[in-house]
Amino acid sequence: MESLVALEQNLQQLLSQYQKLQEDMQLLKEENIRQREEILQSHAELQQLKQQYNRLQIAHALITEEGHNEEERLKVRQKLTAIISQIDKALDVLKQ
Repeated sequence: MESLVALEQNLQQLLSQYQKLQEDMQLLKEENIRQREEILQSHAELQQLKQQYNRLQIAHALITEEGHNEEERLKVRQKLTAIISQIDKALDVLKQ
């Protein structure tokens, strides 16, 4: 009889541990999801910062002459002029 009681107690302990592990696993899954979302957000922020950095490099090339020859500055100005022209055309289309 004592062995049945001991077996039942062991079974209850195992079930309790199993439930605790299930709860822990659920918490870990939620934490995993949260961290994945943070990583995706950080990646998006990194992409924005890279774009800003590229824009700053272009602006710097237009402003300074150090390290840039006149030909490079002219190419950058032409690219910017083309981009501005495309934006103006797009705005005209949107106005119609």
